[in-house]
Amino acid sequence: MARERSKVWMPLDNAALIFPAIRRKNWNNVFRESVTLTEDVDPQLLQRAVDELMPRFPSFYLRLRRGVFWYYLEEVTAPPQVQEDYAYPLTFMTAKEMGRCCLRVLYYRNRIAVEFFHVLSDGGGAMVYLKTLTARYLSLRYGVEIPATDGVLDVQEPPAPEELEDSFQRYAADHPAFCPETEAYRLPGKRELGRFNRLVTGVIPGDALHALAHRYGCTVTVFLAAVMAQCVLAIQAEQTPRKRQKPVKITIPVDLRRLFPSRTLRNFTLAVNPGVDPRLGTYTLQELCGAFTHQLAAEVTPQRMAGRIAQNVEPQRNKILKAAPVFLKTPVMRAVYDRRGERLGCLNISNLGVQKLPAAMAPYVERMEFIIGVQYSYPNNCSVVTAKGMALVNMIRSTESPELERRFFSRLVELGVPVSIEANA
Repeated sequence: MARERSKVWMPLDNAALIFPAIRRKNWNNVFRESVTLTEDVDPQLLQRAVDELMPRFPSFYLRLRRGVFWYYLEEVTAPPQVQEDYAYPLTFMTAKEMGRCCLRVLYYRNRIAVEFFHVLSDGGGAMVYLKTLTARYLSLRYGVEIPATDGVLDVQEPPAPEELEDSFQRYAADHPAFCPETEAYRLPGKRELGRFNRLVTGVIPGDALHALAHRYGCTVTVFLAAVMAQCVLAIQAEQTPRKRQKPVKITIPVDLRRLFPSRTLRNFTLAVNPGVDPRLGTYTLQELCGAFTHQLAAEVTPQRMAGRIAQNVEPQRNKILKAAPVFLKTPVMRAVYDRRGERLGCLNISNLGVQKLPAAMAPYVERMEFIIGVQYSYPNNCSVVTAKGMALVNMIRSTESPELERRFFSRLVELGVPVSIEANA
């Protein structure tokens, strides 16, 4: 009698270790990437594409398991079944669902969406999966040959070992760089019932946004962060006397593949928190752009980031911590995260930048989107991606008031950027 093959398992990468520990019964760290096509999706062909990508993307077809010392990821017995998109984006991913697979593939009319539990990958790695899935689906649907370029991988090739590595372990410096930070202002707001998330999307011509950022001498990410900070500063000033105000900081995830020669499809980002202290005075938008640009330039260097990676990796290598059982690690990690993890910024702005598509694929695609969820303890987040000439800025919130996005998009219009607004409710 043939022996059954043991399932392949994979340890969580350094960034992913925290996500199982901090999830709650009604919250976990899930994000969505989607592509809108020119014609309605054929769910049977989409399922076939999902099935065919399984050997090429072994780090995505995994389920979450709890071990004695750490959580880990284990290969699934079958690919996830595609589902019609049945509700609002980023509905809660239950423990039972993550026990089957840590991603879900959805379709609605002409949209393909994939939602990822953050243990699998970050936005950059997930975009490679989405592009390759879309390319394979289009090949099956229309017989078009789409080359393995612009983030599309060849599904006939085996996965490279570098794609599966924990690059945090590889690129950590010999000595950690400690970064003491002050706590940031917390945006107020009454929570929606049932932790329902409201989504407001600003559709902006990419060229106009880039030109305006260039006029202020900064990148699009810095410009959007500066405009957001200006809005948050105004909200705080209306509610709190200056001497009691806190720093306003915008969390910006940095794709470390831009600094290190990593090909990993797993998590490889670190967050930085540029900001200003309103107790020191007022700031023009130009001054905010300059301050954020200089802070990022000082922080986002290979040397500095390698030191910060070492700081994060050091506890994972600690022999005492490694030997502690997971039921003891989990509450400690959650307590540390609750005390510091979500107190260093007001909200995230996560920008995947300009996404290019292979020439053979582009005619079938109308637009792309990237949506991150809210954090557990603060109610607003923002994510951005530019494709097909349009920047889609998604602002999500778990509170009733739309004040922040109203101010933010109104300010962009005041600055001369045309914005078309869409909302899920």
